[in-house]
Amino acid sequence: MVYGLMAAILFGASAPLSKLLLARIDPIPLAGLLYVGAGASMGLWAVVARLQRSKGRREARLERTDLPWLLGAVLAGGIVGPILLLFGLRATPASTASLLLNFEAAATALIAVSLFKESVGRSIWWAVVAITVGGVFLSLDLTGGWGISAGALLILGACLMWGFDNNFTQRISLRDPTRIVMVKGLAAGSFSLGLAAALGRPLPGGWQILAALAVGGVSYGMSIMLFVLSLRRLGAARTGALFGVAPFAGVLLSLAVFPELPEWTFFAALPLMLLAAALLSREQHEHLHRHASMTHTHAHRHTDPHHQHAHDRAVVAEAVHAHRHTHVEIEHAHPHKPDAHHRHEHPSGDPRP
Repeated sequence: MVYGLMAAILFGASAPLSKLLLARIDPIPLAGLLYVGAGASMGLWAVVARLQRSKGRREARLERTDLPWLLGAVLAGGIVGPILLLFGLRATPASTASLLLNFEAAATALIAVSLFKESVGRSIWWAVVAITVGGVFLSLDLTGGWGISAGALLILGACLMWGFDNNFTQRISLRDPTRIVMVKGLAAGSFSLGLAAALGRPLPGGWQILAALAVGGVSYGMSIMLFVLSLRRLGAARTGALFGVAPFAGVLLSLAVFPELPEWTFFAALPLMLLAAALLSREQHEHLHRHASMTHTHAHRHTDPHHQHAHDRAVVAEAVHAHRHTHVEIEHAHPHKPDAHHRHEHPSGDPRP
């Protein structure tokens, strides 16, 4: 849960910081720079980690079968989502935009359940309802009567794209997270910069480029890496729901940076978003379940009942390492999340706990 919360806080800061950059940078090249910064920061992180690491791999490599999921994540979350967000930010107050990002949690949960059959409990569904109602308040445009603002719709579209991105990334979350973010960031960022050049969008000056790369490295690079680690442990629906914290971090920074008082819709949505966060924090899931025998590769320790296997060489039980290994069939009951070893429906057929 710590990884998910840290990822949310770092990403939450991206909305107000990106709005500052939008004053001088066009949305499309800014989207490219943010993701190039994310990929470059993870590339540097990987180099430093390799220099410090001794023998043995701590993370599993990306494999050919992972490429379709990685491509889907690049297109949805690295290209389309950021461009929609930045265009929406230009027409939306930063504090309101920050809370609207809660729709990513709802989109992630709905896609995880409907398309990928991930099990969730009642508290998650109530949290999704609270987020959705709060999002409706934030989307209202009352300047000319009742309506939906175009900026809010663009941000909601970005959240939908990130919902797909989160679920695609969940399928490869057992792989090296730094490599996932590096490939995703450099590929998506390069595409967006090429698109900006093809459309004749102006590139910013030197210090503006550095600022955008720095924001991308921290608010996207580090955030996505931590997000992947959380996906590995908690599943897409719960990790996406934890991202309900991100808007609050963004709101606090927005109110500090921009001297603008939020509209009444913001204060109407705020308690609903707080309720959603509280519901997510108390969700539990435990039942008798059976693990079929399976063979795969990922980072693990020999400190849980799923990874009690022999090695050709001595391995410290507490040390994280990655190799191809086989799980024997086991049946037991314990609190768990839909990680790579617990992607199953409830024994009754009901996906709820």
